[in-house]
Amino acid sequence: MITLLLLIILILLLIGALPVFPYSRNWGYSPSGMVGLLLVIVVVLLLFGMI
Repeated sequence: MITLLLLIILILLLIGALPVFPYSRNWGYSPSGMVGLLLVIVVVLLLFGMI
């Protein structure tokens, strides 16, 4: 239950970190890249049964 909630929150953070506003276009891929990395780590931990 908690893992599903964590996964949903990380996916929402990934969508929210996309640079779609004019002032955030110069941020590059840094925010979405960091959240994407967290998402990949959580998915890998879920697959190995550690969470």
